[in-house]
Amino acid sequence: MWARGGHQCRCCGHPTLRPSSGALVQARSADHLDGRRGGPHGGPQPGTRSARRVQRRAVTQTVCDGDAPVGETGPVNLIHCHGFGNQFLIAFTDKVPVDGPELARSLCDPVSGIGADGLVFGTPTDRADLTRLTFTLFNSDGSRAEVSGNGLACFGHAILRTLPQQEDLDVVVDTAAGPRRIRVVGTAADVEVSVTVDMGAAGDGPDLRGLSVELGGPQAGRVASVDMGNPHLVVEVADPAAIDLASVGPQLEAYFQPVGCNVHMVSVVDRSTIWIRTWERGAGLTEACGSGACAAAATARSWGAVDDIVRVRMPGGETTVVVGDPVVLSVTSTFVGDSEVAYG
Repeated sequence: MWARGGHQCRCCGHPTLRPSSGALVQARSADHLDGRRGGPHGGPQPGTRSARRVQRRAVTQTVCDGDAPVGETGPVNLIHCHGFGNQFLIAFTDKVPVDGPELARSLCDPVSGIGADGLVFGTPTDRADLTRLTFTLFNSDGSRAEVSGNGLACFGHAILRTLPQQEDLDVVVDTAAGPRRIRVVGTAADVEVSVTVDMGAAGDGPDLRGLSVELGGPQAGRVASVDMGNPHLVVEVADPAAIDLASVGPQLEAYFQPVGCNVHMVSVVDRSTIWIRTWERGAGLTEACGSGACAAAATARSWGAVDDIVRVRMPGGETTVVVGDPVVLSVTSTFVGDSEVAYG
């Protein structure tokens, strides 16, 4: 999947890593930036080239054992994908930049940057095995996230795009929440691919004693805290659209500080369908949340309100979650375009 390139570490001369030759689509001009929010479900137009040459200073740890951060000079490609409007910029690098939070804030900004809900770095888990990758996600506010369902789906799509002769993909990647299996059906040239992600088992989240759920008028039903490798608060309501989630979300999330949590308003439609809206930790209101869909489906199943296979409706579209061990998330990942970041 990866090859050693001609660039060398400045302090030890060790060769750095690069994508295989021809693996990444060349960046296009900034003229293709219009219409980022014009696609289905509020996401970007499928295949729209979001490329621009963005000047940012990125400091990466070298591949040697030294501790000194080194600024790598040269362009790095970002692959821009979204799952149901939940957008991610994905870069494959030797190491996670030490200024990753700053990069995420600047690149994810829709005005001064490219615009996305998160910035993902794919790095070799082990220098001896360059085919095993670690998934590291920074939210748009610069905070770190343990895992993301839609982010992993887009990550799998991005990996496939670096393998031009590959059809389909079945890969295990490492995350802060543990290994996750990603299966992609499609080819490197496909704008849309079908992805399933094994999200692990749903566990109990933090204790909710002392939490007061005030929704500004509408009444809350059952409430649950769920751990999907990242924290979630699931609140049952009659109509998620009636909740001022931009106000209620951060108030409820504050109960879980300093870690925070993703907040979901959930309505059970029938035995096979739920409807959710999400306030996402580190990103705010989002079109969709894959791990949140899993948390909500698993919670509704534990209430006895739904069966094992659950359709989850979100503002950005509808996904399917199979509740089990692991919980399996289905996502349509859409390629938006490539961008180029110049370091230095």
